[in-house]
Formats: sequence, structure tokens, C-alpha cells
Amino acid sequence: MIDDAARQPFRDRGLPHPGLPHQQRIALGRTREGLQHADGHSPLLATTNPAVIHYDPAYAYEIAHIMKDGLRRMYGEGRPGEDPNVIYYLTVYNEPQVQPAEPEGLDVDGLLRGMYLLRAADTSGWQHEPARVQLLASGVGVAWAREAQELLAADFGVAADVWSVTSWIQLRRDGLECDMQAFLHPDQERRIPYVAAQLSAHPGPVLAVSYSRRALGQTGDG
Repeated sequence: MIDDAARQPFRDRGLPHPGLPHQQRIALGRTREGLQHADGHSPLLATTNPAVIHYDPAYAYEIAHIMKDGLRRMYGEGRPGEDPNVIYYLTVYNEPQVQPAEPEGLDVDGLLRGMYLLRAADTSGWQHEPARVQLLASGVGVAWAREAQELLAADFGVAADVWSVTSWIQLRRDGLECDMQAFLHPDQERRIPYVAAQLSAHPGPVLAVSYSRRALGQTGDG
């Protein structure tokens, strides 16, 4: 017999008590969306299959370009060396967000390769040389990065560039390919990983954020 005092800590935390009947625990879990938000490991599992091309887009226009590229590769005319037998795996969200129009001069190639500069810091009119930071974000995390960019500028005078990382995994694979090329062909000019090339002209520490496990952002270290 479980008394009300024993149940109270679980009620305060919004958790079903383990002593409740099985059916009641299930019902309580469903009202709180169950394990829907424990899915942050799926992109990491995707890294184990080279045929899976995972994207974590932030905006509708990014999804449009990714879908177009997937249809081209799997059903249209692929580029030399491309394998059409792949799986495009997209993480999308039900977060209510206003979808912006596609920016003029969008770096579509960068979008498909894994990252592009979404919004550079605007330091016009600043009277000091600011500290700088690079904010890399994917999915719903891009909105948080843009908010952080404004906060850093207004409250701390820090200039932050915001990058939309559409695919941490593609960035990682590109880095591994560069390492493999350098290992197998040390006499050839060393390839620079795409993420390193993109950030080379943008000084400051790098902070990566996503809605998945922390390890996902670390896969882009290359």
C-alpha cells in the first residue's frame, strides 16, 4: 500500500509513481508525450551507416533544398562518384516558429555540405574592437543561437556569428575523408576539412548546440 505522502515527490516532479498500476503509469506517460523527446541519440546511430545522410535543418527553405538534392541524387542524374543507393534522413520539429524567407545569395552548396553562415555579427557603429565568437547550431537550436547573438551584442559587446549547421554528420565524414587522404597520400597537398575552411576567416571560440545529445555537435570537430 502506497500512501499519499509517498506519492507526493513524484507528483511534484510530474512523474508516475512506480507503485501505480501498469495501465495508469502508461496513461500518465502518454499525457506527458512519453519518450518522444528521448530521441536525441538517433542521429548518432545514423553515423554508423555510411548510406544514411542525416540532416538537421532549421528552416523550411533548407528542407526544400535538401529534398531537391535527395531526389536528384537518388532518382535523377547523380554526379560522378555519387552512390544513388542512400537514405536521406531528416530531423524535423513541431516547435512553432515563424519561417523566414530564403535569404538572398543563400550558400546552397554550404547548406548541402553541412553548414553555412546564416547571420554575421553586425558591428557597424560600435566604438570598440569586440571579442568574437562563432555560434554553430542546428534545427530548433538556430533560433536559440540567434537570440544569443542579440544578447551577447546588447549586454556584453561581443560579436557573434551564427552558423546554421544542417548536418553535423556530413561535416564529420568530410573531416574523416581529409584525414584518410592525408594518411594514404602524404605526398599530396593536404585537404582542409570543410568546417575548418569555413571557420578559418572567422576568429573566436566555437560553441555548438543542437536539440540532440551533446556528442552530436562533437562529431563535427573533424
